[in-house]
Amino acid sequence: MGVRPFPPRNVSAQLTSTNHDRDSAGMTYVYPVVSRRAGGVSVGINLNPNNACNWACVYCQVPNLTRGTAPDIDLAQLENELRTLLTDILRGDFMQTRVPEGARRLNDIALSGNGEPTSAREFPLVIECIGRVMADFDLIEKIKLVLITNGSLADRPRVQAGLRKMATLNGEVWFKFDSATASGMRAINQTRIAPDRQFERLVTTARLCPTWLQTCVFARDGAPPSAAEQAAYLNAVERLRVQGIPVRGVLLYGLARPSMQPQADRLSALPAAWLDTFADAIRAAGLPVKVSP
Repeated sequence: MGVRPFPPRNVSAQLTSTNHDRDSAGMTYVYPVVSRRAGGVSVGINLNPNNACNWACVYCQVPNLTRGTAPDIDLAQLENELRTLLTDILRGDFMQTRVPEGARRLNDIALSGNGEPTSAREFPLVIECIGRVMADFDLIEKIKLVLITNGSLADRPRVQAGLRKMATLNGEVWFKFDSATASGMRAINQTRIAPDRQFERLVTTARLCPTWLQTCVFARDGAPPSAAEQAAYLNAVERLRVQGIPVRGVLLYGLARPSMQPQADRLSALPAAWLDTFADAIRAAGLPVKVSP
């Protein structure tokens, strides 16, 4: 497949870890970011250019977020865009002109974007497409393929097929796990999924592909998560340990960029010391933790 020329852009505009503009490359599905958690350049895959998601997390940075699923995906266009950006990153001047010194390495390809990526009907075909491109650029086992997901569709066969394929591509799942209570999930993620059912999906995911919990913590109206919320979360971690579920650990992070949701003015970042204390409690319950304030 031929690679089309890169769209016109301001080559002097550097990427930063606080600006994850999905339009920065002038493409529909593919965009570059400097990831503070990954520590380098991440090539993002946005399967939700319609800004539609089946959840509506109060801290979400997507403007004009709507309830829904991903649209039909043009696989040929996605592959062409991915090849184009990887060519510029690996063989062009992208790193020198767009990336701050100290972050000039390709860390991963990440399915994230403006909604739940596994809601795309073509999800397993997207993974196959990415795998084909990674092989052509000799990237398999050299970089990660990351799926950032709320996990709500992990019990569907097509999603599980994609997860199995990801596991062969040095894949890693970041499974959203902000709360272990029904009230917490309603307040934070605005979903009525039962925590036990979501826990089962987490177990399924972890058994199909290496998985980390991705947990966002913040203050609401100036107050951190309640003692009951913290205890329920730690009990879930303990449950994972006791059951021998192969979860790799927790990616614990705070608010780095402003929410674009109606509740934004009620949210604020917690002190780094609070995150560190909670991380220690998670470690004591049985899982490693990486903290990003």
